[in-house]
Amino acid sequence: MKNQKDFVKSVTAMDDDFAQWYTDIVTKADLVDYSSVRGSMIIRPYGYALWENIKNELDRRIKETGHENVYMPLFIPESLLQKEKDHIEGFAPEVAFVTHGGSEELTERLVVRPTSEVLFCEHYKDIIHSYRDLPKLYNQWANVVRWEKTTRPFLRTLEFLWQEGHTCHATDEDAHEETTRMLEVYARVCEDLLAIPVVKGQKTEKEKFAGAKFTYTIESLMHDGKALQTATSHHLGTGFAKAFGIQYLDKDGNQQYVHQTSWGFTTRVIGALIMVHGDDRGLKIPPKVAPTQVMIVPIAQHKEGVLDFAYDLKESLSKLVRIDIDASDKKPGWKFNEYEMKGIPVRLEVGPKDIEKNQVVLVRRDTGEKVFVSMDKLEETLLALLEEIQYSMLDTARKAREDKTSTTNSFEEFKELINQKPGFIKAMWCGKLECEEKIKEVTGATSRCIPFEQESISNECVCCGNEAQKLVYWAKSY
Repeated sequence: MKNQKDFVKSVTAMDDDFAQWYTDIVTKADLVDYSSVRGSMIIRPYGYALWENIKNELDRRIKETGHENVYMPLFIPESLLQKEKDHIEGFAPEVAFVTHGGSEELTERLVVRPTSEVLFCEHYKDIIHSYRDLPKLYNQWANVVRWEKTTRPFLRTLEFLWQEGHTCHATDEDAHEETTRMLEVYARVCEDLLAIPVVKGQKTEKEKFAGAKFTYTIESLMHDGKALQTATSHHLGTGFAKAFGIQYLDKDGNQQYVHQTSWGFTTRVIGALIMVHGDDRGLKIPPKVAPTQVMIVPIAQHKEGVLDFAYDLKESLSKLVRIDIDASDKKPGWKFNEYEMKGIPVRLEVGPKDIEKNQVVLVRRDTGEKVFVSMDKLEETLLALLEEIQYSMLDTARKAREDKTSTTNSFEEFKELINQKPGFIKAMWCGKLECEEKIKEVTGATSRCIPFEQESISNECVCCGNEAQKLVYWAKSY
């Protein structure tokens, strides 16, 4: 058996090679494995349990806002996808086609869904007839396929899991309200559940969803200073409704087109969780989302009474927390490293001396701090500790983001910052596509969002020097 130093050495230091560190973590923490198809991942039980916890909480919040879950087909006739020109142009490079059924060539190619707007639209035109049918608030949990050139587990894969909401409304105002409401649901899940701080804002015309009137986004910053689009919410306007003929009779008996939205949240967020919270010893998972919140590690378990005591602890605490025990014959040091790698928030150690003293030892994954707790105060201390870890992780992530956020009015300084201090750069923009494209071409940074909370740090565009319109967050991104 390898010793614990070898266990830690097998993970590349994050500041030496962040990409390799990430790959080491997702595999060694048993989140994923690689499949025989390039860019496809096997989500292992621990990784899937993490996704289920995220999914369950998000699903609960989606249903609280009045949405119903449905399921649409995996395949889309190519002619159906072609109905919305801007939409298909935006997805064309990533579309996967089915050309044969068995040994026979299909008369029309089928698209493996990259997203389901057109399927929902085809359905909505058949079931919406009157203002009384509105709003239609549907959500789908599904897999989608996008033929990415460069792949990385969770961040970009050919197939991934997500939810996609698709709604129809009587007015533009109602659709706008829905777009805003669902972005806020995403923001709350990221911050309250995953302890990932986000910046809320609007995408530029260049970066918005294909076929949308506008796109709202939440953006997060990773340890290496790159940004990640964590979730998006799109106001689709009436473009899809006109392309598919989705109309209703209003209260005055007039035919009107519906106003639509779509919004999505994917397994990519697990990649964000890894890169925001992880360290050189592995994952750090916030307690609220952790598949196992507490792992009991018996010390000197071969001695009489230790395992019995540990199992009694598990049984009594299982009513309060998600708890497990490792009673294998591995050495305690190996177990410590294994569960640090998996990011389990609290390790509970108990051995013969602890039993004599009527205490246990609680070890925090986020800080490494050890706490000696008497048995009569264990339940309240443990619950308080998990809550403290949750908020501490969010606070730590916020401070890290602030440390990696710069403000500039100079394009020369912008170019220096993007290489010397990777992170968000707050700078003014004139609103012209030419400047947005020049910034990307020269620096590699893209516009992440026009934040809802605007500041006026200058009257001039950081790129051209002309009159500025908006403050923008810029960054290199995944």
